[in-house]
Amino acid sequence: MAQERLQKIIAAAGLASRRQAEKWIEQGRVSVNGNPANLGEKADPAVDNILVDDVAIGRPEKKTYILLNKPVGYVTTMRDPEGRRVVTDLLEGVSERVVPVGRLDLTTEGLLLLTNDGDLAQKLSHPRFHVEKTYLARVRGMIDNNALRKLERGVELDDGLTAPARAECTRKTGSHSWLKITIHEGRNRQVRRMCEALGFSVSRLKRIGYAFLLEENLGSGDFRHLEPGEIAKLKHLADGRS
Repeated sequence: MAQERLQKIIAAAGLASRRQAEKWIEQGRVSVNGNPANLGEKADPAVDNILVDDVAIGRPEKKTYILLNKPVGYVTTMRDPEGRRVVTDLLEGVSERVVPVGRLDLTTEGLLLLTNDGDLAQKLSHPRFHVEKTYLARVRGMIDNNALRKLERGVELDDGLTAPARAECTRKTGSHSWLKITIHEGRNRQVRRMCEALGFSVSRLKRIGYAFLLEENLGSGDFRHLEPGEIAKLKHLADGRS
């Protein structure tokens, strides 16, 4: 195998994005054959002993792209210090070390992309690429057109005004409204906070769309591998192409 830059090797191993790997190199966390690595250094993972935090990295894994329908009660991390269930517990039979792209909180369900393609994960997570996420929210109270317009124009939160969104009320049942909302930012608990800022608490939240990916025929807790055409489309999207 030909020599490649260390940050590319680390990203290919699914440990981090290239940018994060560069930071690790600068922080002295990476070594090659017993010597501290330098930014821009090249190596051959088939020949050289490359360590990150004194742990050897293996040869690059096969790139894996998974769409999971996350149930409520799972945290979107690789490990949880509180001992709660993590989303990778659901990936029975998947040997590659995949990581979530973005987050869904403990009480939010729905579509979650996982991959060991660090560069793609970083691009899809960055707000400048405007990757759309669509949610179905059940809120307490009656959503009216005025509230929908505010959601669409942007809502002032403690971390600033949200970007324009698409919102519609799909139905009303008793004292609840069902709201379909599409955003492209990735702020923490954004949909919940947007609704709460307008006086509507969210009693259920489900992500039903990620970019062009939908939950069709994917039961709660189930996952599937992306098709080659879907992977190519995601990469085009991450490169700023439609």
